[in-house]
Amino acid sequence: MLVFTVNFRGVLKATTWKPCAGFRKGSLHTKPKSHFTLPSGDTIPSVALGESAPDIASLTSHFILIYAPGVWQAGGRELGEAVKIALAAGYRHFDGAWAYRNEHDVGNAIVESGVPREDIFITSKLWNSFHAPEDIEASLDESLSRLRTSYLDLYLIHWPIAFKKEPYLNGRIEIDEALTADPYPTWKKLEELVDKGKIRNIGVSKYENLTSNPLKYRPAVNQVELSFGNPQPELLAWAKLHDVLLEAYSPLGSSRQVKETLELPIKIAKELGITPAQVIISWHVQRGVVVLPKSVHEGRIRENFEIVALPQEDFDLIERAAVSKAPQRVINPSKEWGLDYDIFA
Repeated sequence: MLVFTVNFRGVLKATTWKPCAGFRKGSLHTKPKSHFTLPSGDTIPSVALGESAPDIASLTSHFILIYAPGVWQAGGRELGEAVKIALAAGYRHFDGAWAYRNEHDVGNAIVESGVPREDIFITSKLWNSFHAPEDIEASLDESLSRLRTSYLDLYLIHWPIAFKKEPYLNGRIEIDEALTADPYPTWKKLEELVDKGKIRNIGVSKYENLTSNPLKYRPAVNQVELSFGNPQPELLAWAKLHDVLLEAYSPLGSSRQVKETLELPIKIAKELGITPAQVIISWHVQRGVVVLPKSVHEGRIRENFEIVALPQEDFDLIERAAVSKAPQRVINPSKEWGLDYDIFA
């Protein structure tokens, strides 16, 4: 009955893969792809404009007042202009979420751009407090309305944690242990919404060691933290073995990591005539990963869209350096959400 498994408390594990023995020269290197193909046959662009989310502390305080007046004004003109710049630069993939509080800005910008809806790949995410099957469609409909579209190309379960809705509204977060341990009812409802035409593809976010059992629609995507500082080679190997596409949020690392991340490829960047950020983004795509870099600055938006084929020796150098040091995870809300365990442990 279990749909998939993750490595945190309360969830059965049924993984069959073995971790990589470490870096193997040339084992991941491929030519960079402009698109990847999902199990449905749909194609997903390999580079997206990732929309900035509030930090965990902000999310926690905001969602205790889940429908507070005015909160949907976050984002505004700056994000709308960024979306228009991205579309002009060639982006056709936008990654957002109900929780980011800015979907209406994205939707308005897409409509105003004049680019046909069918040419754009739009992702949103189901927030933790709406995992109960009876709450899912209403939350999805809110996202569709704000995005000014009748369907999503991809809908992800935002976190492998379900919140109870009523205590949440009363000023505290309480975990729904049943839906957290067994997400099958949530997944079954998402499958129904695929059949209704409101969603084309479904997947998960921040799940580790994910295993798909026979389902009507298996998870097409797992969106996780992947960066030079947290390269997760074992998860990447598992995903390739089981044909689950990984998406990298924070692909350049956090504000604390980005300086270190961009120092390594300076020499490579000079030799290839590109920027260090373009080297790292190209490395991700050549690993077989969709990247979701975030920016509202025109130069960086355009820069992040340009990927190149890294020579084998340059790819190997970055891969070896990334996997040879202790990983550093950026986002972990376990304490902020009052959990007595680590989501990622």
